[in-house]
Amino acid sequence: MTMPNFLIIGAAKAGTTALYEYLKQHPQVYMSHEKEPKFFALEGEKLDFRGPHDQENINRTAITDIEAYRKLFQGVSNEIAIGEASPLYLYSPKAPGRIKNYIPDAKMIAILRNPVDRAYSGYMMHLGLGWETTNDFTQALLEEEMRIRNNWGWGHYVNVGFYYMQLKRYFDTFNPDQIKVYLYEDLNANPIVMLQDIFQFLNVDQSFIPDIAIKHNISGIPKNNFLGALINSVKPLNPILKQVFPSRLRQNLKKQVLVKPQLSMDVRKQLIEVYREDILNLQDLIHRDLSGWMK
Repeated sequence: MTMPNFLIIGAAKAGTTALYEYLKQHPQVYMSHEKEPKFFALEGEKLDFRGPHDQENINRTAITDIEAYRKLFQGVSNEIAIGEASPLYLYSPKAPGRIKNYIPDAKMIAILRNPVDRAYSGYMMHLGLGWETTNDFTQALLEEEMRIRNNWGWGHYVNVGFYYMQLKRYFDTFNPDQIKVYLYEDLNANPIVMLQDIFQFLNVDQSFIPDIAIKHNISGIPKNNFLGALINSVKPLNPILKQVFPSRLRQNLKKQVLVKPQLSMDVRKQLIEVYREDILNLQDLIHRDLSGWMK
């Protein structure tokens, strides 16, 4: 049975949803209908994540069985590039070895965002969803190690951002030619150029131009409780609501009703120092200037 030949491995809140949606439009690309199966991070594990809403989310939706995972690709016909997107793969220490075991020649795509902005965006997303237990980002950071010890499936805001350590596992496991690393800035500045570079990497038609008008996975907090309840009720997995509120309408609605307070400069400076060494090492690994992340 068919298995993927490429993976979007992360990072979370760095544009992976947009990348998944844009690649899915290409006629020579097949993306699994479930965006984040998380198989290579959680294969064979009995899921018992204990954070708020983990039971109805990661514990219920993650795929841990190889046969169930293969079924995600049973609709493949004549597509050249077959993939899925699970940002957990970059963060997971176990994922590179499992990928190597099942699909050793697979290509991997990573997109990285300033880790401070990524952490805050992740917090704002969970706050907007109503998952967060604190309205104070600083307090959430103070609770992070406790959350990890208590096996929360989310809320690892700082730890997810150590990209050098995470990417190095992949560079140590695979031929560097199998790995493409982009920045969130690339996606924002010139998404078509970035996508065409990915098409070349995947050996599909580079001339295809996807529709990039929709902004995906917008995070923030609702302007009031009623709007928040409305946004959170319109789940893409609900087939009825999906017809009533198609993707373009959902995202436009989010842009109208979500606000994102600015991160305080003091917290930003503190987090930059937390990440400084990792960012400097990452620059050397991926040969990109990341000095802007440390300002």
